[in-house]
Amino acid sequence: MNLDLKNIVSDIAKLLAVSAKTAPKARGIDDLEITILSSNDELEKLAAKMDELSRDEKMKFFSRDAMNVRQSHAVLLIGVKSSKPKELDCGGCGYETCNGFRGANRRSGKGYSGPSCIFQLVDLGIAIGSAVKTASILNVDNRVMYSIGVAALKLGLLKESEIAFGIPLSAYGKSIYFDRK
Repeated sequence: MNLDLKNIVSDIAKLLAVSAKTAPKARGIDDLEITILSSNDELEKLAAKMDELSRDEKMKFFSRDAMNVRQSHAVLLIGVKSSKPKELDCGGCGYETCNGFRGANRRSGKGYSGPSCIFQLVDLGIAIGSAVKTASILNVDNRVMYSIGVAALKLGLLKESEIAFGIPLSAYGKSIYFDRK
């Protein structure tokens, strides 16, 4: 039997997207943005941006991670609009109320800007955890990567998100995402 692993993993990426989409959300409000990259052109464009950021921002691990993207069968992107408060006035963002948070000056770092609503970040984390749990159950190798999320945001692959992570997916005899140099 000849297995078309790229198509199989691309189909599994859709199941991971469902796991992320149906994960619990604070107040039942879904502000997640999810997309899948699986064509060689899409993966190369993402990897090229990661290489560019590696040079420009002097973050060498972006190029290492770009090599993994090029070897992957698909990449799942999950992001959230972190500047949108969940209206709980919890103070987790560092401001007393959501109104205070809304009026805060946003500051940019090398990848993201903040402050961020803590519940948006929790929702993002739960969604990522749900997706990688499904990948594990289906025996698809994966790794959560900050570098992919940053490059995806810079490329505008997630239109509403301000914080994102990428999950590269592959099915080889050995995981390509560990024992890296």
